[in-house]
Parts: sequence; C-alpha cells; structure tokens
Amino acid sequence: MPKVTDVLKRLVIGRARRSEELTETLLPKRIALPIFASDPLSSVAYATQEILLVLTLGGLAYLHFTPWIAAAVVALMAVVVLSYRQVVQAYPSGGGSYEVVSTNIGPRAGLVVAASLLVDYVMTVAVSVASGVDNIISALPSLAAHRVLMAVGFVVLLTAMNLRGVRESGRLFAAPTYLFIGGVLIMVGTGLLRYLLGDAPVAESAAYGVTPKEGNTQLAGLALTMLVLRAFSSGCTALTGVEAVSNGVPAFRRPKARNAATTLAVMGALAVVMFAGVTVLALVADVHVAQDPCRLTGLAGDCHGHSQRTVIAQLAAAVFGGHDSVGFYYIQAATALVLVLAANTAFNGFPLLCSILAQNSYLPRQLHKRGDRLAFSNGILALALVTCLLLWGYDANVTSLIHLYILGVFTSFTLSQTGMVRHWNRELRATTEPARRRRHHVSRAVNATGAVVTGLVLVIVLATKFTEGAWLAVLVAALLWQLMRSIRRHYDRFAAELAVADPETERRLPSRVLAIVLVSTVRKPTLRALAYARSFHPAELEALTVAVDAASLERLERQWEEFEIDVPLKVLQSPYREITRPVVEYVRSVRRAGPRDVLAVFIPEYVVGHWWENLLHNQTALWLKSRLLFTPGVMVVSVPWQLTSSARADRPAARAPGASRRGEP
Repeated sequence: MPKVTDVLKRLVIGRARRSEELTETLLPKRIALPIFASDPLSSVAYATQEILLVLTLGGLAYLHFTPWIAAAVVALMAVVVLSYRQVVQAYPSGGGSYEVVSTNIGPRAGLVVAASLLVDYVMTVAVSVASGVDNIISALPSLAAHRVLMAVGFVVLLTAMNLRGVRESGRLFAAPTYLFIGGVLIMVGTGLLRYLLGDAPVAESAAYGVTPKEGNTQLAGLALTMLVLRAFSSGCTALTGVEAVSNGVPAFRRPKARNAATTLAVMGALAVVMFAGVTVLALVADVHVAQDPCRLTGLAGDCHGHSQRTVIAQLAAAVFGGHDSVGFYYIQAATALVLVLAANTAFNGFPLLCSILAQNSYLPRQLHKRGDRLAFSNGILALALVTCLLLWGYDANVTSLIHLYILGVFTSFTLSQTGMVRHWNRELRATTEPARRRRHHVSRAVNATGAVVTGLVLVIVLATKFTEGAWLAVLVAALLWQLMRSIRRHYDRFAAELAVADPETERRLPSRVLAIVLVSTVRKPTLRALAYARSFHPAELEALTVAVDAASLERLERQWEEFEIDVPLKVLQSPYREITRPVVEYVRSVRRAGPRDVLAVFIPEYVVGHWWENLLHNQTALWLKSRLLFTPGVMVVSVPWQLTSSARADRPAARAPGASRRGEP
C-alpha cells in the first residue's frame, strides 16, 4: 500500500517524469506569452492607479500631468523591449541580464543584477497577488477582513501548479491571460467609442474632490518636479517582468532566440496599447482616487470604513453599465485571475535564475536540481515561503509593498544594457564586414539608449522611493549579494581542499587497518557487526564497551563467555555514567598511537519503520557517530539491523527526490 503522503503528492503534482521527457516541456509562443508576459501585461491593472494616487497627493490640479507621465512610461517600455530583444538574440542560453553583466562587466556586477532580480521576483509575486486580492475585494467588499489569508492561499495554489511543471502551469494560465487581454481591449475600445460618440463614461468617483495632503498645496519648482518624478517612478511598475523572457529562452521551442524575441515584441505591443488605453479612459471617465479615503470630498458616510474600488473596477462599471453588469464582473474576475497568475512570471524566473546561480556556486547546489516534474522545485518552494512571510508582514497591502518594487528591475535593466554596449564594442573589433558592422552599430545605439534612459529612471526611483521603503529592498539585495559571495568562497575552498595534488600520495595504502566494534549487550545486531568487521580482515580487532554500572558489565561478560566470542572485549570505566566521551577519547588515543593506521569503528544500528521508533532507539549511536566523524583517520561504519516494523518500508520508492535519485550527496 502506498503512503498517504505519496498519494497526495501524486494528486497535487502528478506522476514523476523521466529526464528524457524534458524536451516535451518546451513551450510554443502561444503558451510562452502568458507564462513570461503575464506580469507586464497585468500591471496595466494597477500602473495607472499608482500614477493617479501620487498625483492626487497635491489634489486634482495635478492630474493634467498624467498623459505626459504615461507617454514617458510608454516610451521607456519601447526602449526596454527593443533592448531586451538584443539580449535574447546575443545570449540565448537563458542567463538574461545576469549572464550579460557577468560576461561583459564582471562577476561582482553580475551578482548585483542577480541579487536585485531575486528580490524583485519576490516582490512581483507579493504585489501581483495582493493586487489581485484587491480586485476581488472591489467586487466583494465583505471579504476585506480575509485579505492576508486569501493572498497566502493564492500563493500556495500557484506553488502547487508550478510544481507540476512549466508547460502544465502555462496551459492553466493561458486562458485567464487571454481573457484579460480581450476584456481590457474591449473595455477600452467601448469606452473610447462612447466618448467619440458624445456619451463618455463617467466613473463613480468623478463627483468626488480630493483634498491635497498636508504640505502638498500649491507645489512649484523642485517640489512639483519631485511629485511628477515620483508619479513617473510609480507608473514604471508597468515594466516589471519584461526581463523574464530573456531569462527563460531555454524554455522555448526551437528556434529559441527567434521565438523569444517575437514573444517580447508581442508582449511590448500589447502592454503599450493596454496601459495607454486604460490611462486615457481613466482621464475621460474622471476617475479620482486617493491613498487615504478621508481625503475624498463629497463622500457619503464614514470615510474610515470606505473601501475604494480600483481604477480598473471603476472603469468597468462606468463602461458596461454599473456594478451589477456582466461586463463589470467579467473584468473583475479576469483582472483578479491574471493578477494572481502574473506571479507565475516570477515562479518561472526565480527558480531558473537560482538554478544558474547554484550551477555557478553562488547558491546551494540543491537549487540546481530538478524535481519529479522536471521543474526546479526547491527554488519554487523557497520563493513561496519568502513571499508568504512578506504578505503576512505587510498585511497584503499593495500601497505598502509597491515602495519595495521595481528598484531591482531597473538595476538589472541599466547594468545589462551597459553590458550589451560592451558586447557590441567587442563584436565591432572582431568583424570587418560592412553589413555586419552596420547592424552592430544600430544594436549598440539601441542598447546605449536603453542604458542611459533606464539609468536615469533608476536614479529617479531611488530618489523618490528610498525613504518610503525602497531602502529595505536595497538592504536585502546588498545582504543577498554578500551571502552569494560567501557561498562561492566556501565552494571554492571546498574544491581546493578536495583537489588531488599528488595522486601517488592519495593512493598510498595505510600501514594497518584496525577495527573496533562498539557493543553494549550480545544480541543479533552485535554478532552481525562482529562478523562484518571480521570480513575486513583487520590487523587488529576488538570489541569496546563502556561500563556505566556493574550489573550490565557482568551480564555482558557472562554472555561473551557463553557465546564463546573470540574477540577481545575492551572495557572502559565511566564513573560519571558518560558513554560518548570515553569512547571518543579511547578512539583518539588509538589513532595517536598509529598515525599511519586507519581505524574503522563499527556501530550496530536498528532500522525502524515508524518515525517515533527513532525516538526510542539509536540515540547513543547517532551521538557517537556525530562525534567520531570529526576525528581524522577514523572511518565510522554503520551496521544496520532491520526490525520487523521496517518491513513495510522495504519496497522501492515510487520516485525518490532529484538528488537522491541520481545518487548524489
């Protein structure tokens, strides 16, 4: 009978897949788009809202900056997409920004990109899920009290789906993404058509005024510039996730680079159209939102208990005929789904980047191993755990989380484009063909423009968001950078220590092999251990026991004579009833007496079938092994004895986890 846990695992994750089936998990473009582009496409649901929330800090008077800010975001999106198309074609192995920067600028700069992206992938999941929960609450306000529980539940659901494998999760996520794209385009098209026909949709908040936040009235000069720049930096959340395609090139079907570049272009075009359309429609419908509902004037009832609907919810109600219309619920359902599923971009990018870093010895090697379904399971689980803690700590509040967001994205944008400029410089030095040089010059110009523009945006983001919470993202990225360097130093020291410098010395045989069998009483495991030790034909063999009380020692000596065991029995006296210390000290003394000898210590152990039986047996053996393993020149040999209860476990496992299945430590 299979274990209950095995049955549940197969129900949730599915049957294990053979390594040869990896090619069957490669993605066509129609599936790759919702997997890798759901984050930037779904960000249109909150990017416009974030711009409006910042501008209304000064009241309604500054909303006229919205079109210009949106235009700047669209231009930036175009530059970044064009730049990353160059990355995909030049570095199709899947390292993305990390590989570009490591190759062209250096390993330390590459680690800066890696640390920034890892932090940003976590934020992508947190912000996307929290925003999706917000849209559910916009349709069903009674669920507001369960915000955190819902968010954590969605992360758990996403984790289970991604553990099934990239292709399977992509099939599940494709429909909601395409439904969202179609719904937003229909909403924008219908709303703008009504505006052109003289029947412009009107948002529920159009009649509200917004009281400027204290200290933000009649802004001018530097203060006004900072407000606009802050709104621009918040709107740049529309660019998050663009780099995921460059990290995921190996997951595409052949030709990988061309398919990835095409997916990037389609993603960029859709994101620009949808973001621009939602922003224009929000201005047409006079959507008014504020971070604090009590700053809304004309609001009926208690402002403290008022839950503002999201911008996209207000637009859907205005365009389709109210909060009870089919169109409203369709948009809210599709938006909530795609925002939650947008986290899948990070669930694909984070484990893949962790795998590459682990392969380069910057993260634990376990993150490089594939699980039963050929997904990087350990990376998926690590991402889920950190995200759940973040959502719990910030109460799944989008406004609080957004300040930690996008910093890592623009760090990787800037450094990767700078690295690509160096790449094209190297290519230009290596070629003399005029046609290729012209193409390289154009590509370098695109990447140089991207580096300058994203560098300026990075400065703006740092200046406007640092004191509001971005400092924490910077601190975590810095600590992660240092941690990865420390892990690499450990692996380098480990490799240097184990490297074979002189094969003859390493192959030299010991002078003698000595054997010690630890015993406490004469039972079947004891006799098996003695027989096994004899099979090694050691130069010397003795049994070792610790006398903690006279009665036990007397019984053991009597059994020794009764069974006529022709192995010397060494007795260590222990007046303070210790077992581990006398054994370790004796073993070390034997080792010191013959430094060129090898000493093998045989320890009989019970193999049990229930976890709780381990609490009743083997504790002394476990503690002895843990101490003896640190003694140079001592080999610790476990001699197992299978108890009857272990028979239920005496069957081949359905499929062992990755590393164990491959016989790796």
